[in-house]
Amino acid sequence: MKKILIINTGGTFNKVYNPITGNLDIEPKGKALKMLAQTWMEPLNIINIIGKDSLEMNDQDRRSILEEIKKHPNQKIIIVHGTDTMDQTAAYLDGAKLHRTILLTGSMVPFSINPIEATANFASAYGFIQGEPDIGIYVAMNGKIGIYQKIQKNKEKGLFEPIEY
Repeated sequence: MKKILIINTGGTFNKVYNPITGNLDIEPKGKALKMLAQTWMEPLNIINIIGKDSLEMNDQDRRSILEEIKKHPNQKIIIVHGTDTMDQTAAYLDGAKLHRTILLTGSMVPFSINPIEATANFASAYGFIQGEPDIGIYVAMNGKIGIYQKIQKNKEKGLFEPIEY
């Protein structure tokens, strides 16, 4: 099986409670993914970059993701990303015409607080990308997996769902 590259950019998936400030801060070393990797049957190829909440991400950060992807020959890539601007990053990467299979996932509850959603989303992404999906940019969230233009965050319900046309 070909190796899957995992790019960890931060987001709620990686937030941890800071007892000094009372805030939820991004843990920059990817401890959540390292914990998941310990239970995997094979080592995970994880690269930690950016370390931001997606609301703080900008086009320079998206360029950093793109450049990181270009550095590696991997045809299958999972990006752990914040949920608020996941769609913007997906569109940015789609515009780069990378001819790879890229799947963005994340969580709306930090792994450190309740690992169930983050684990389910990551496991869904990992299982999906191991198959033979077409080249393109996908999202895997809340049990929904699809091409990024057809899955959206419903901020009123607090979950991702298919776009109804």
